Amino acid sequence: MVCSECRISIEGDFSIPGIFRLNRAQIDFVEVFLKNRGVIREVERELGVSYPTVRARLDDVVKAMGYQCRDGEPDRSSETRRREILEQLGEGKLTAQEAFEQLRSDTSKEGDEDD
Repeated sequence: MVCSECRISIEGDFSIPGIFRLNRAQIDFVEVFLKNRGVIREVERELGVSYPTVRARLDDVVKAMGYQCRDGEPDRSSETRRREILEQLGEGKLTAQEAFEQLRSDTSKEGDEDD
C-alpha cells in the first residue's frame, strides 16, 4: 500500500474486507438498500425493479463479499444474470465497460465451478 500524498508505503500480506470487493453497481445497490433500511419494497420502488431482481442483486452482493447464500435458496441461472446485466446497460445504469467486466467475471466464475 502506498499513500499517494506522502509516498509512504507499507508492504505485507493484507486481507481485503468483503465490502471492498464490490463493483460500482453493487456499491450503489448497497447504498440504496441501506438507505431504505433493508425494506425490499422500498428498494424495488426506488430502483424501479421487481422483487426477484432486488433479491438477485442482494445475492450478488453477498457472494461478492465472499459469503454464501443461505442453503435452500436457489441460485439464479447465468442466463438470468446476463439478461439483468444487459438490462442495466440498456437503462444506462452500467457503462459498457462495467457490463463487460461483470459478464467476464460471471463467465470466469462458471469456469471455476466446472473444475
